[in-house]
Amino acid sequence: MTGLTFSPLIPVPFIIALVVLAVGLIAYGLFHRAKGVLLRAIPILALLIAISDPELVRENQTPLKDVAVIVVDESASQNVGQRSDRTTKAVAKLTAELDAVGDLEVRTVYSGRDDASRGADGTRLFDTLSAALSDVPQQRLAGSVLITDGQVHDAVAPERATAAHAAYMNAPVHLLLTGERKEFDRRIRLESAPDFGIVGQTASVRLKAEDTQASVTTSLPITIRRNGGEPIQTSLPAGVTTEVQLPVDNSGANVFEIEIAAGEGEISTANNRTLVSISGVRDRLRVLLISGQPHSGERAWRNLLKSDPNVDLIHFTILRPLTKDDGTPLNELALIAFPIRELFEEQLKEFDLIIFDRYSQRGLVPLQYMNNVANYVRGGGAVMLAVGPEYADSYSLFGGPLQGILPAEPTGRVFNGAFQPHLSEVGQRHPVTAALEGSIGRGLKGEDPTWGRWIRQIQVAKTGGAPVLLGQEKEPLLVLDRVGKGRVALLLSDTMWLWGKGFDGGGPQTELMRRVAHWLMKEPELEEEALSAHAAEGALQVTRRSLSPNEIPVTVKTPDGKEVKVTPVNSGNGTFTARLDIQDPGVYSLTDGKITTIAAVGTPNPLESFDVVSTPTKVGPLAEASGGGVYWLEDAVAPAIRRVAAGRTAHGATWLGLKANKQVAVTGVTQTPLSPVALILLLIMAGAMLAWWREGK
Repeated sequence: MTGLTFSPLIPVPFIIALVVLAVGLIAYGLFHRAKGVLLRAIPILALLIAISDPELVRENQTPLKDVAVIVVDESASQNVGQRSDRTTKAVAKLTAELDAVGDLEVRTVYSGRDDASRGADGTRLFDTLSAALSDVPQQRLAGSVLITDGQVHDAVAPERATAAHAAYMNAPVHLLLTGERKEFDRRIRLESAPDFGIVGQTASVRLKAEDTQASVTTSLPITIRRNGGEPIQTSLPAGVTTEVQLPVDNSGANVFEIEIAAGEGEISTANNRTLVSISGVRDRLRVLLISGQPHSGERAWRNLLKSDPNVDLIHFTILRPLTKDDGTPLNELALIAFPIRELFEEQLKEFDLIIFDRYSQRGLVPLQYMNNVANYVRGGGAVMLAVGPEYADSYSLFGGPLQGILPAEPTGRVFNGAFQPHLSEVGQRHPVTAALEGSIGRGLKGEDPTWGRWIRQIQVAKTGGAPVLLGQEKEPLLVLDRVGKGRVALLLSDTMWLWGKGFDGGGPQTELMRRVAHWLMKEPELEEEALSAHAAEGALQVTRRSLSPNEIPVTVKTPDGKEVKVTPVNSGNGTFTARLDIQDPGVYSLTDGKITTIAAVGTPNPLESFDVVSTPTKVGPLAEASGGGVYWLEDAVAPAIRRVAAGRTAHGATWLGLKANKQVAVTGVTQTPLSPVALILLLIMAGAMLAWWREGK
């Protein structure tokens, strides 16, 4: 390639001024018809050429290859149906055809292949494309080919494209869809849910059941499970946001699995369920404490319950039995009448916990009301007995209506003398007593715990329940039992208060009493048999709690429907743990044969797996705006490749076009001066001599 360039010896404005002056002088001479005017122009022109220093430039150029990019979607939704197989075939065909074109550099990049948070932010094809073109000038881009199902979450509408999108919008963007036109899918969308709910009440959540082929008049069947329990069947109208009331039955986590029934022929069921986790909060815990007679340990119960601002405590102390007659005037016996009927009939079911502290049957509460207490427990209530010598006499509570719910029968014997409580074999695994301060690694293994001693215990013949603490002669000291839907705790000593006073070193009185009370009120973290899981460090941490020492395998169902078995290993204190490496976010279901639970990893319905129907609506407008085309791979393996000139149509029914930019790289430059000094001097001298000669004639 040849061109002309100038390297002036003086600034260009001075050269222009000289040209204007020279033209003016020559024009003046011509106007007055002076002799030799045109001959004088020769040296002036030679001088101007010398000052301008013109050079002839010749460039050596090499053609540059255009760049074509193939972006392959390897997100989770590409595993649906035949999409993965179609993608593999299309990549192979396109790569072979593009490699055969001599003036093309082909770059194949993959989106979602090595992403640790795969699916968390959806499919990001255009981020991948921009990264692949970061070192490519726009003038060399021939075009891009996106092989995907169309569910691309970083696509923008053409009217919203910015300068950052110009990197790939300057050439055709072609879309190859791996799905099928007639696909349909069902999914459940959680629009809003509260974080907290009041125990015993319902929480309102907003749900939308969607079916890509159903009309708004269609009802879609829905199944709801709380904490992996029994299913509740209902239905929701398709495409309509509906408020659903979910019962909050326990404090702590209430995890609801909401699932829409699978439709015949739908492409994926991974998005047919979602999770709602609502933390149950007790409004006010109502506790009834009945103290049969004043004693040193009574204050311990009262202080524990009054120290909790969420506890509404009603406490009565029976100062004297009804059978006692000592002549005390009636107006001095009590400030108010004992509200037996209100407490044990009208308001009984409103209490979360009833504690009988050294109470005996001496006629204060009639037997029919005690029968109400027994029914209250069987229906889901909680009762604790902290007993003393009165439990072993003829007025014992075991001899009345409560006998059917109490776990141990008194023998009539009372141990008097110091002894050190210790954990039973079951107590070492029970969540109420496991890992209590001062008891780790202790119990029946021959080592004494670091706890202080108690000084009295009631002997019983065990009839049921789990003795978690043992006392003198390895007799049961604290027995926990389930009765019907309710729970009962029996503490067979009235000297636990010595721990609170620091006697003989003291012990974990407050913590033990708190755990017993919370177990009675069915706190989930104190369940004896439990299965739970949570995501941490790229793995699913599985924890199983059991009173049995056996290691039982757990079946884990992944979001894509596969089942994996892991066996939690005994880690002590009644817990078994296992670790399962995971990659995909979503809902994981776990069962050990008896207990079923669920865990959410990442977002239960991430963008990547929530909407999986193949569609051209997200990327198609951008492809058309760039001059590219949209193709369905169900019609053919891949369209043919053509090179097209800039500004020409770049797509057809069976072919896609890549722009031919014809760019070159300059590999060398040759410069040849056009104003040699000798020639310039010759022209100046010849012009001057000719001008003098002409003037002399």
